[in-house]
Amino acid sequence: MRHSQKWTASLSTAALVLIPTAIGINYLGKLFAGLLKLPLWLDSIGTILASMLAGPFIGAISGILNNVMFGITVDPISFVYAITSGVIGLVVGIMAYQGWLANVRRALIIGLVVGVTAALVSTPLNIIFWGGQTGNIWGDALFAYGLSIGLPLWFASFLDSIIVDVPDKVATVLISYFIFTGLPNQLKGLYARHNDIQEL
Repeated sequence: MRHSQKWTASLSTAALVLIPTAIGINYLGKLFAGLLKLPLWLDSIGTILASMLAGPFIGAISGILNNVMFGITVDPISFVYAITSGVIGLVVGIMAYQGWLANVRRALIIGLVVGVTAALVSTPLNIIFWGGQTGNIWGDALFAYGLSIGLPLWFASFLDSIIVDVPDKVATVLISYFIFTGLPNQLKGLYARHNDIQEL
């Protein structure tokens, strides 16, 4: 009962205002990665930060709306991965609520869990829409190699996704974690759920 009360409390005006902020941060992260030609996306920093602050529902909404907005304004491919972004928000928010923001080591574990989860969710989408590829040069090279040695399509596609998703999500979660820990306590106090994060 305690969990549902806090998750309901997280749907406050402050939390709702956080959504467009999260989308803007996602845009900046993706732009930064693109300009530096990084082998990462860094397009979920805002989503993950929103989840850490305001819980899984706000995080999921931020992630889904981010993909919708990016799909409308920049790249229609983003629509396909709205479900992945929503799941990322849910996973981070739930793990944060369960105490996984206690230190860097636990934040690293969040990143690993989110990376694997994102790869699992994205793999069938990659197969349906893109023949199993992700569009990332590193992942697609591994995908081609996997097919060349006889790996099943689904497994080659999963490897394609996970080799990008895990480093990307670990980096994204750690960046979000350091931003979160650096925020003033007064700002964190606007989000009711923050005060009940417990250490494991």
